[in-house]
Amino acid sequence: MAEPSDAPAGARRRFHPLVELTRARILEFVREPESMFWVFVFPVLLALALGIAFRTQPAETFRVAVETDPAGSARLLELLREAPGLTVTPLDAAEARRALRTGRVDLVIVPAGAATPDGAPQWTFRYDPTRSESRNARLAADDALQRALGRRDIAVAGEERVVQPGARYIDFLIPGLVGLNLMGSGLWGIGFTVVQLRTQKLLKLFAATPMRRPHFLLSFILSRLLMLVGELGALIGFGWLLFDVRVHGSWLDLAALSLLGSLAFAGIGLLVAARPRTIEGVSGWMNLVMLPMWIFSGALFSYARFPEAVQPYLRLLPLTALNDALRLVINEGRPLYAGWFELAVLAAYTVISFVLALRFFRWQ
Repeated sequence: MAEPSDAPAGARRRFHPLVELTRARILEFVREPESMFWVFVFPVLLALALGIAFRTQPAETFRVAVETDPAGSARLLELLREAPGLTVTPLDAAEARRALRTGRVDLVIVPAGAATPDGAPQWTFRYDPTRSESRNARLAADDALQRALGRRDIAVAGEERVVQPGARYIDFLIPGLVGLNLMGSGLWGIGFTVVQLRTQKLLKLFAATPMRRPHFLLSFILSRLLMLVGELGALIGFGWLLFDVRVHGSWLDLAALSLLGSLAFAGIGLLVAARPRTIEGVSGWMNLVMLPMWIFSGALFSYARFPEAVQPYLRLLPLTALNDALRLVINEGRPLYAGWFELAVLAAYTVISFVLALRFFRWQ
């Protein structure tokens, strides 16, 4: 005869405290529609907007104005009429200057009036050397005029045109957005929850339960890792379906790298939330940590634009290391060990931040 059970009918089986805590973290996240939007939907919308804004376009057409006041403008207009890549507009001197100053044209050509002894027209280029489109317009217009007047190339160069995915802005952008998403969800998702529990006096109650304190902190990291598949799938799948962004490296390497990046930012999120007692306090610390990485870590544009003297220090930022390693795997198809320096940086942040968070964590 079976002995009666002390457990009430229908009672849920009890698991290890770490499992229960991780389950609670996931349920908290899933039950918050705002969190689901910012983690899964917003990065996709951002990729869509930037992918359309910086999509591959036809060759640039330069806007050129020819001053009509001096003599000789009719001859220049005739020479430039069939020039490829140039949109030529006759303007008087005052309007031409205004158009160049306001950016409505890239270049102004001023006829010199008198022709050379052999009858060739003369002109002056007026342009802004700080604008790349203005410098390029000057080169294109000069080449068109010289050819129209009979210049011939001494050597003939062949051409091999290659148009394929891999070098577009969207190919650069998608790994950066993956890194930004891992950083944002790791810091905001963990930091806000921890401080909210602290302000509601719930951390003391958790500390009184039969759990180890490291299990509580590990539950945040494990819950982040379980949601990692959805975050990666949303962005990588969207980039592939809409913009043909391909993962040229190993998917296993990509998964391992994303796992390490998620661990690093989860640890940083715990460290930032270890001491603040208010939502306002943790918000300030989060912005202080994240803003430099938004600007300097090459998520939306290359950090090579900054002076070479500071670039070695920028490579030590966790988001820079993650973005560089992601682009090695996704864009270049390199093996994971090719980014050994980036892996070492992420591993260091993971270990150090988690150890410090455990050491300085405020339970009251």
